[in-house]
Order: sequence, then structure tokens, then C-alpha cells
Amino acid sequence: MFIEYDPAVYSRILTGLTLAFHIIFATIGVGIPLMIALAEWMGIRKNDPHYRLLARRWARGFVVTVAVGVVTGTAIGLQLNLLWPNFMQLAGQTISLPLFMEVFAFFFEAIFLGIYLYTWNRFKSRIKHFFLIIPVVIGASFSAFFITTVNSFMNAPQGFELVNGVITEIDPIAAMFNPATPTKTAHVIITCYLTSAFVLGMIGAFKILKGDRHVYHKKALHLTMMSAFVFSIATVIIGDLSGKYLAEYQPEKLAAAEWHFETEEEAPLVLGGYLEDDGEIKYAMEIPYSLSVLAHGTPGAEVTGLDQFPEEDTPPLIVHYFFDGMVFIGMYLAFISLVYLLLSWKKQHLMHSKVLLWGIIAGGPLSMLGIELGWVFAEIGRQPWILYGIMRTPEGATTSDHVDATLYLFIGLYTVLGLSCSIVLKKMFNNNPVAHELEQRGIEERGEQT
Repeated sequence: MFIEYDPAVYSRILTGLTLAFHIIFATIGVGIPLMIALAEWMGIRKNDPHYRLLARRWARGFVVTVAVGVVTGTAIGLQLNLLWPNFMQLAGQTISLPLFMEVFAFFFEAIFLGIYLYTWNRFKSRIKHFFLIIPVVIGASFSAFFITTVNSFMNAPQGFELVNGVITEIDPIAAMFNPATPTKTAHVIITCYLTSAFVLGMIGAFKILKGDRHVYHKKALHLTMMSAFVFSIATVIIGDLSGKYLAEYQPEKLAAAEWHFETEEEAPLVLGGYLEDDGEIKYAMEIPYSLSVLAHGTPGAEVTGLDQFPEEDTPPLIVHYFFDGMVFIGMYLAFISLVYLLLSWKKQHLMHSKVLLWGIIAGGPLSMLGIELGWVFAEIGRQPWILYGIMRTPEGATTSDHVDATLYLFIGLYTVLGLSCSIVLKKMFNNNPVAHELEQRGIEERGEQT
């Protein structure tokens, strides 16, 4: 069933589709280089060829995802100008610096990635080759930082004066380092690390579950789960700071996320539940004082409710489901990585039990789903504004025809890209399995243990 043509609606759908598809490859693009670096460092420190092979194989797959990420990232840049011309006319000069710096960071990453891949086994000292992955990690993370500052600016615009609808007195540095930047950029980068660790851990867990208990896969699982636990703790801490940011700068977004309708002290946190048409919340779990703690750090603090804002300025209440989904997934990832950590210390014979392996496997797609839910919450939670407090979303959209046709074209493009990427990765690793490469490189299979 087709909706009535509205260029603003179709522009939002197309931009959302592009971001949802791109975020998969962008997340991997930020997180995988760090995991490659950790694997190679472990291989050097322990003089362990399995870890070095881990880094090498991960790097091969990473190149394929980078190629797809470039295509979808370019599409986002085009869509900003074609679908949101009024927004770009108003704010384009202010956000041009981080957009340029994001491209520069990507080029920096891509150059060193090429050198890193080409120079395997070309240095007598392995540490020299390891140093080449460091710029890739830095470039990938800074690329995420710069592009996320654009989104931060949309949530907390500053660094300019607005005179008769025109932005003047532009200070791009102040615009980049707005109040939303610290928590938003930190949250994006650390969750990229966390998701990448779980995606790679999922692969190792799946191989072990299917009966391939080679030490290579066990080491891969151990490295990824140890890393995931550290990243999950950091995610919890940054998430808490993000809640405090929302309470101060976007209280209506936090109130909508928690279905907090009335301003009150000692506010409870609402988990789950269902909101009926009359505004009654059913089947929810309330945790006393927790929203006050999340918002202001003390159980007796007053939390602003939706009753303080005009209805036309509040986000859709559906954001509660996205927020809860993101939080539940984050808690699950922290829990499953903690269980693995504890078992690796105390009961190693249970580290590779079927229940735990299935739990880790589930963490792969769930972590990516958590990324998607987080971005949907961030974008819908800012509504009705494309530039918070200054420009409403329909005002920034194009009025051109045929945005709907463009949407269908991009659906086809992303389908082809997604299938092609999956097929290439599958063939790449199936045609060169770990056992074959271990034998080919003369690596002793001393870990062929059950």
C-alpha cells in the first residue's frame, strides 16, 4: 500500500533507509580496525601465529565492508544536498568543517590500510608492521567522531547567529564542540567497538559450536569477549552520562523515552510496557527513583515531564520502545561477556558450553540491532526538529517530485550491495578455510583440542 506522495515523508524514509544500511558498514568500519590491532599486538607480544593470522583474515574481510561503506557514505552526502536543500542552505556553512574533516580522516585511514595490507611479511620487525594499523584505527575513529559532531550540532546547534533566518557570525569550531558532542561521539565510537567485538566473537562461537574446536577459534572468541566486556562497561558509563545530557539539554526527549508525563521528584524508570490510547501505561516495570538518578544523579531530584512542553514540540512516544530495546540489548551484551569472563577464570570447562556459545552468537545480530535502535531513537527523539529549536523537519526537505521513485531505486541498490557483500565474504573465507591457511603457512596445529 503506497502512502500519499509527500516529498518530506519520502525524504525521511529514504534518508532513514540509507542511514540504517550505512550504519552496518560504518560500525564495522570503526570497530574492526581496533580488533585487528589488538589481534596483531597479541600475536607479537605472545609470539603467537594464531593471533597474527586472526589479524590477517579479519583485515581481508574488513576491506570488502569498507568498499560497501564508501558507496553508502557517498549516498548520504548526496542525499543531504538533494533531499534536504533548505537545511543545507541554512546550516551547510556551519557543518562544512566536520564534513570535510570526516573525508580527510577516511582518506588517511584508506592510505594506511592499503600500505598495511601490502606490507605483510615485508618487515623483519613485526612491530613496524603493527605500527601501520595504528593510523587506520585513528582514522576510522576520527571519521566517526567528525561525522557524529554533525548530528550533535543538529541536536545542540551553536556557533552562529541567526538573523532573519540566515546564519551569520559562524564559528565552526564552536559548532563542532557543542554540548552534545562529548557524550554522543563517545557513545557512537564505543558502541562501534562493542558491536564489532561481538560480530567477530559470533563467528568464533559459531565455528566452535559446529565442532571446529581448533585453538584459533578459541583464541578469537577469547580476545573478542574480553574486549567486549571492557567496551560494554564503557558503554554503560557513557550511557549514564548521555541520560544526564538529555535531562539538561533535551528534557522532552528523555521524558518521551521514559513516558514521563508529569514533572515530579523521585521519578521512577519505566521499563517495557504498552501505552494505551488514553495514555495509561500497562504491563510496565517501574524502578523507583531510577529516572531521577539517571537524569540528575540523586534519587530525590526533580525530572521534567512532558507536561512542561507544547504537544507539537514533543517527540513521538514510540521512542520509548527504541530506547528500551537499546538499553536491554546493552545490558544483555554486558551480561553475556561477563559470564564468559567469569567462566574463563573459574570454570574453563564451561567456557565453550552450547548455552554460552548460543548466547554469544545471539549477541552478534543483537549488537547490530542495538546500534540501529540507538540511531532511530536519536533521530526520532529529536523530532519535530531537523535543527533543534530552529528548523522543523518538513521545512528542511525538498519539494521536488519523484523522491518516491528514488527511494525504490535505492532499495534495489542496497539489496544488490548487501547480497554482493555477503556472497563475496562467504566465498572469500569458505574457499580459504582456517585449517588450510594454517597448514599453508606452516603454523603448528598445537591447539587441536576438544
